[in-house]
Order: sequence, then structure tokens, then C-alpha cells
Amino acid sequence: MIAYSIPVALADEAATMALGRAIAPLCRAGDVIALQGDLGAGKTTLARALIQSLTTADTEVPSPTYTLIQTYNSDSFDIWHIDAYRLEDPEEARELGLEETVDGLAVIEWPDKLGGHLPARRLEVRLTSGDGGRIATLEDHDDWSQR
Repeated sequence: MIAYSIPVALADEAATMALGRAIAPLCRAGDVIALQGDLGAGKTTLARALIQSLTTADTEVPSPTYTLIQTYNSDSFDIWHIDAYRLEDPEEARELGLEETVDGLAVIEWPDKLGGHLPARRLEVRLTSGDGGRIATLEDHDDWSQR
């Protein structure tokens, strides 16, 4: 069930990064952030800013398109950056070790590829094209609206 849905206008890449930095301090161990959007929508840009805010500004955050998973350590919890784009079947999600992410933060690009393995409790960020830039729609499937 969606507790709320908030659209945020993103004029450019800097605005996408600012949104990632704004979400970062709200993150807790056990959280899942699902990033939806077409190719080039800004999913990795948002993930990079969020992860760098939780680690260090100079942390290298490459797209995990080919590695599927990149892990990072923050002061509070581990961060799992997952790109499910290359999964051909949702059952392949079991091989990603998603159960290990429960003690950390999972940032998932292409979450729809996980099918039923996508946790129901999550913050979903949908990135779409809009007039003059992108729109990020934040959908609370957990307790984010209380943070």
C-alpha cells in the first residue's frame, strides 16, 4: 500500500543529485530504495549522490550494470547498490543474495526485474521525463512519510 506519492521536479543532473543527497540522511539499516525509470533517466546519478552522501564525496560509484552488485561501507550500515537490468528471470534474483541486504541499505535499479523478490516495504523513486526536465515521484511503501 502506498502511504504517499510526491512528485519532485528535477530540472537537471544537479537536481537529481540533490534529491539523492536529501534522501540519504533518512536512510536506515534494513531500508530498500527502488529506482524506476527508462535508460538514461538518472537512476545511477541519484544512487551515486545518495551513496556518496552516506560514505565520502570521493567514493567511486560506478553503475553495477555488469557486476550486478556493488557494496559500500558507511559508518552506520553496509550499502548494496544493485542493478537488475540484466536479469532475464526473477528467479535469478535469488543469486544476488538479497537476504544479506536486510542489515544494510539496498538501492535497486530496475527493481521490476526482481518480480516477487522485491521487498514490499520500500521507497520507490520513479524517474520520468517531464516539461523542462525530469520528474521524480517518490512513493512510500513503508514508513518514509514519518521520517
